Amino acid sequence: MQDYRLNVEVLGPSEGPALLLLHGWGRSRQDMRPLAESLAPPFQAHLVDLPGHGASPDPPEPWGVPEHADVLNAYIRDSIPSAVTVVGHSNGGRIALYMAGDPASAPIERLALISPSGVAPERSWAHRLRAALATALKAPVQALPASVRAPAEDWLRHSLVWRLLGSADYNAEQGVMRETFVHTVNHHLNGALRRVDVPTLLFWGTEDEAVSRRQMTVMASEIPDCGLVELEGAGHFGHLRQPDVVQAGLQHFLKNS
Repeated sequence: MQDYRLNVEVLGPSEGPALLLLHGWGRSRQDMRPLAESLAPPFQAHLVDLPGHGASPDPPEPWGVPEHADVLNAYIRDSIPSAVTVVGHSNGGRIALYMAGDPASAPIERLALISPSGVAPERSWAHRLRAALATALKAPVQALPASVRAPAEDWLRHSLVWRLLGSADYNAEQGVMRETFVHTVNHHLNGALRRVDVPTLLFWGTEDEAVSRRQMTVMASEIPDCGLVELEGAGHFGHLRQPDVVQAGLQHFLKNS
């Protein structure tokens, strides 16, 4: 992990207060560029391609949220001399929340998150059935001798039945990123959110089909210092669908928190 290098683009003056912008799963730093350009200057915006996204290389092995946080903490400590405000979307928000609740993290001053993941969703019966089938398919493979287990697991992952059981995001990935996806999206922060002790602003689109109102309500109630802005009619990409509203809310939050 020490040799891993994130791809980061920096906008704004070197003396400006620092922002770290984290995109969602399957996206890149380009999603966050409109926000960065609206805030830099006076802020210095660090736009990150998360591991395996954009121009950042795949991780050397399947990573979960803690490993993503370790890489980002190293970047902050090496490149940002003061506390940072983290602006995150979706899975980028999940990682930001994990970092803000970890006492060993690099110093974080505030969080501004758009439709952040992290609260366990309510699973439908269809999802539970797919999960049970996947477990049943994996069981005989995991019982094989070590010498043949790896190729058998690889065959299973590439089989038609396995692809039918997987989500669109899972099926879009290859190799190490498939397991990274599984480790990351199954990392839930319920209970740990109470340890987030920095001012937090949440944005959520009322038509978001990826993060539910219930999940946002849980998040807003568990984080001690937290406000929620609803984006009427917006979906999961509220910062791209209603950029003026999100930018205005961010600017007010950054000036007054």
